[in-house]
Amino acid sequence: MDTLLDLISFPADLRKLTREQLAQVANELREFLLFSIARTGGHLASNLGVVELTLALHYVFDTPEDRIVWDVGHQSYPHKVITGRREQMSGLRKRGGISGFPRRDESPYDTFGTAHSSTSISAALGMAHAARLQKKQRHCIAVIGDGALSAGLAYEAMNNATLDPDMRLLVILNDNDMSISPSVGALKQHLANVLGGDSAALFGALGLAYSGPIDGHDLAALIPALLRLRNCRGVQLLHVVTRKGCGFPHAEADPVGYHAPARFCPRNGILPAAAGKLTYTQVFSEWLCDEAERDPRVVGITPAMREGSGLVAFQQRFPDRYFDVGIAEQHALTFAAGLAAEGMRPVVAIYSTFLQRGYDQLIHDVAIQQLPVTFAIDRAGVVGADGATHMGMFDIAYLRCIPHLVVMCPADENECRQMLHTALEHAGPAAVRYPRGSGPGVLPLRQMTALQLGKARVCRIGRRIAILAFGPMLAPALEAGVRLDATVVNMRFVKPLDVELLRRMAQTHELLVTLEEGCVAGGAGSACLESLSATGPGVKTLLLGFPDNFVEHGEPAELLAAYGLDAAGIESAIAGLGMTLGESTAAGRESYTDESDSVLSENTCIYRGERS
Repeated sequence: MDTLLDLISFPADLRKLTREQLAQVANELREFLLFSIARTGGHLASNLGVVELTLALHYVFDTPEDRIVWDVGHQSYPHKVITGRREQMSGLRKRGGISGFPRRDESPYDTFGTAHSSTSISAALGMAHAARLQKKQRHCIAVIGDGALSAGLAYEAMNNATLDPDMRLLVILNDNDMSISPSVGALKQHLANVLGGDSAALFGALGLAYSGPIDGHDLAALIPALLRLRNCRGVQLLHVVTRKGCGFPHAEADPVGYHAPARFCPRNGILPAAAGKLTYTQVFSEWLCDEAERDPRVVGITPAMREGSGLVAFQQRFPDRYFDVGIAEQHALTFAAGLAAEGMRPVVAIYSTFLQRGYDQLIHDVAIQQLPVTFAIDRAGVVGADGATHMGMFDIAYLRCIPHLVVMCPADENECRQMLHTALEHAGPAAVRYPRGSGPGVLPLRQMTALQLGKARVCRIGRRIAILAFGPMLAPALEAGVRLDATVVNMRFVKPLDVELLRRMAQTHELLVTLEEGCVAGGAGSACLESLSATGPGVKTLLLGFPDNFVEHGEPAELLAAYGLDAAGIESAIAGLGMTLGESTAAGRESYTDESDSVLSENTCIYRGERS
């Protein structure tokens, strides 16, 4: 039996319905989303919370001629379903499938690509000015969550938006008391006061004409409000109150847990995960609590990523030393610098892709002053389903050029723990980058020992070919190294590099292969080439990593294989150079394995199956 949702391919079909029929469409759309996301995984709670708002916006406004910008974009699934992509939802966030965020190259209804927060008002303002200059009577709508209003960019845009009284810009404040974690800060309290009956003085002071608050699940209230605002000039703000997870009791009760679940059962909800290997995030979480127990100067900072970055236990045990600064990466870094300037030991737990937003502060406020701030950089490298906006492809390249900054890449869980300790003990800024998910299964030692800065370790002695692996790339490097009889080095440090060992590798091997889970341009391999050009002999090199394009969504193992960063890909790339195994050259294995060589004796740690 056909449903009303079956009749809707695009918003023009939606506008043929009566207002009374929209309520039925909302119920059908919510049910479709629940069962679709249960099969694929993806952002659930945020999308269930904007079903009625999405329908009302497309019902009232002439999309795509009128522009809607979704902020942060993980609330755009209902929008995708009614803009021609319902059948494609089965491939959501899979390689070759549609994105979990708006994409301009995916649909004309996706007017602006989003995935990081707080950009919508700036983008919609730019669109509104473009319409004015082009003499077009177009409405531009920014849909921004209350959590996203904690970022300075939103206020910069609002401060600039009211200069033109004829501006056709509508800001929808989707107030659900949440970002990914519960919202924090003075704005949260201000919105609570507004809901309690106080006037919206903040928005009025910024020059926005405030309306609301209204129930974001009541189409009978939403549609008349939007129709009225459609005819208003100037910058309008409509305060809409919604519930994350609306219509699915499990998600309403636990919007954090149902923010972006993997596949689950719609009837029973998310089942407890089976015990498995520690994730790198769990290693960080335990390490931070251990350090805080030992040293009262240690504080933890997160820009609104308490759960994702592994700070829940720290908050519970050390609430006075836990700081969630909201979606404000720039503030997080300068705040950490202020703490460090007064003798504290701040640890900033942040995703690689989000650290990009605080780059200026990293340079000016932390590095120039050589302040001891530790950066625990999660989600470095391939992250999978969230796609190009969330991949940690660039941190090696953008960090290694900053003076005074130490950059480390652990190959396993224990090395991650020891590197974090090394960073905390270091007298200046230091960063440890680690991937999403679990490692090879090496149990972290309770005892923590600071590593000697800039010292790599030889993990396998081979001949002719030396594979220089950074971080989690050590595992495929060892696998390929066995088949190729190659030397394999766990480089560990991007900055400072082990220049002496690097030079020795170049002297004793015919080919150096650098291997990193990041962009090749400006990355760790480039650092090796720069060092060799200044201090070492000429040697044939092969730099393996991600090429000069953005990596799209897909399963991490699938993406690594597609880009030749698994063991088979490494072997294939080396074979492509015409390298064949044979007898060692004069500068080969015999000279390298001289045990009197101090470089070798200090750095050799040959793995013989210890890795589980």
